[in-house]
Amino acid sequence: MANPYRLLASIFFVLLPIVGWAQTTVFVPEWKVVAQPQATGQYTVRFSTQISDGWQLYAPDQVLLDVPVALLQFADSSIGVDPKINFTPTATTVPSELFGQPVAIQQGQVQWEFSIRIDGPVPSAISGQLFYTYGKGDIFYPSSIFSFQVPLQGGQSTTVAENENLLNSVPLASCGDESPGNKSLLQIFLLGVLGGLIALLTPCVFPMVPVTVTYFTKRSVNRQAGIMQAGLYGLFIFLIYVLITVPFHVAGNAISPEIFNNISTNVWLNLLFFVVFVAFALSFFGLYEIGLPASLANRTDARSGLGNLAGLFFMASTLAIVSFSCTGPILGTLLVGVVEQGAWPLTIGAAGFGLALGLPFALFAMFPHWLQSLPRSGSWMTEFKVVLGCIELALAIKFLSNADLVEQWGLVKREVFFALWILIGLAMVVYLSGWRRNIHKGAGTKKPYLRWALIALVGAFTLYMVPGLTNTAWADRKLISGFPPPLTYSIYSKEKSKAGLLQPLHNDYEQALQLARTQGKPILIDFTGWACVNCRRMEEKVWPDPRVEQLMREEFVVLSLYVDERKKLPLTEQQVVSMPDGSTRTLLTVGDKWAHFQIKYFGATSQPQYAMITADEKILTRPKFYTPDATEFAEWLSCGLDAYRKLP
Repeated sequence: MANPYRLLASIFFVLLPIVGWAQTTVFVPEWKVVAQPQATGQYTVRFSTQISDGWQLYAPDQVLLDVPVALLQFADSSIGVDPKINFTPTATTVPSELFGQPVAIQQGQVQWEFSIRIDGPVPSAISGQLFYTYGKGDIFYPSSIFSFQVPLQGGQSTTVAENENLLNSVPLASCGDESPGNKSLLQIFLLGVLGGLIALLTPCVFPMVPVTVTYFTKRSVNRQAGIMQAGLYGLFIFLIYVLITVPFHVAGNAISPEIFNNISTNVWLNLLFFVVFVAFALSFFGLYEIGLPASLANRTDARSGLGNLAGLFFMASTLAIVSFSCTGPILGTLLVGVVEQGAWPLTIGAAGFGLALGLPFALFAMFPHWLQSLPRSGSWMTEFKVVLGCIELALAIKFLSNADLVEQWGLVKREVFFALWILIGLAMVVYLSGWRRNIHKGAGTKKPYLRWALIALVGAFTLYMVPGLTNTAWADRKLISGFPPPLTYSIYSKEKSKAGLLQPLHNDYEQALQLARTQGKPILIDFTGWACVNCRRMEEKVWPDPRVEQLMREEFVVLSLYVDERKKLPLTEQQVVSMPDGSTRTLLTVGDKWAHFQIKYFGATSQPQYAMITADEKILTRPKFYTPDATEFAEWLSCGLDAYRKLP
């Protein structure tokens, strides 16, 4: 997380009317750092640098404009820093027009000393950042950063040896999966088409269909030309939504693909999605409209009169921009749902969305008499937007729940999640029922049975969720398994909420190996995540299957490794490791450790992933990914068990 002091200082001093700094050669102090032990777990960290040629270092024992001039920070909270800073030479106090007060500065050979305390085992080296302030005359550089790593005398090595057994092990049986079983591209494309059809029915798009088609057919010299122009118009709509996903391909080539696969476990992204989806919902409720800048729409619309292909393209762009308040939330929901699978699924989904939006313009231009069968715009479109807003609000709660599960805040326990979704369902029923008072007014009231069918559907789903508020045998709602928090994340006591549930070991690999040796069983490793929807589905729909449960309880030591666990690793286990693509990664949390373990030894970044190994760390089979078929999963477990029993 960004240093708040540095952020405040940077914002303030960027706004200062400082002139002439660009014409001056920039000087950057070259720091040296050493650490000397003082007592058990206590060290003096000494920074030294040479300041000359009229440059000056602001003494570290002062605060300017409520911002500390110097700050020493470490990523791990187990390292404490004494606020007292010893420094040489003695600071000189000089007047400053920049601050309107005297300031203390240092020049020449400068040395700062910080006292630190390490709670727990001492590592062989620690990394941190020194924030310091320096300048020359009216030139001022606040919160400059010196990143460092310094060895600690007497510390334990932070280098974890490679697991040669796992690294060199070849699966003893060929059963298992070659790759994760994500949604197929066809499924994603069809979801995109569905999203586009939903967007087509919104007030921002639906009224434009007859208007645009009529415009093309009337301005063209003949019917064929009108059809051609409308078809190109629809094609350009399709292309515009495909082009939206191009930045994801660029990002995918610039950063590790792990970013896509683990995006659903990032706390801050989930909180961001929560805020965005709430904003989408409020927009659908009519509190305001979310739109792109009006100037952009005006400039695009002005170019739509260029004629030929360019004009048609800008007309399509204008539609995409002005309808963003309706299409943006729906497309955003689609993209968030598949972004963890990579850039191409995003493009396929956006292509389906664009096709569903653009195709009607071409079809109605070819068959203009179809326009007579379209329902008229009216109040039903407003109701449709409100229903979509309720759905967006329910999805927002899911993203908040993801962040809550990862951080274990306890804000959205399973029963709280169900209560919020039930309230949203009741609100939808009340809203739709209330419109019955206007059955003889406005358009869209000639088919009230459609409204009642929707009320019945929403009402039935709301009733279905009610048992989720309890801790009874009926609390497991398999129809929506994976969306609510797990049964173990409950407001009820652990004894009641976990009764009868399979309880794997939690992030304790060494204990699993020990149990496997003493009990003579293989280990079933469950690579999972707190925010993993498919992981919850497996635990709530597949694991309880009688055959699967019997095998897991009686024949295996089950170990769950959470790749999004936010608990910090001990300092002696924090390290920088190399990734398969040649990049490096710092392991700071327990989740970082198990994510790297999964990538290095089992070649995957997605969850859930299941692997079977022996107590001496031989791999029994190829891994297994998300498998909603309990019979198939049980057969894979049996295959691994057979391979284990054949070992000498």
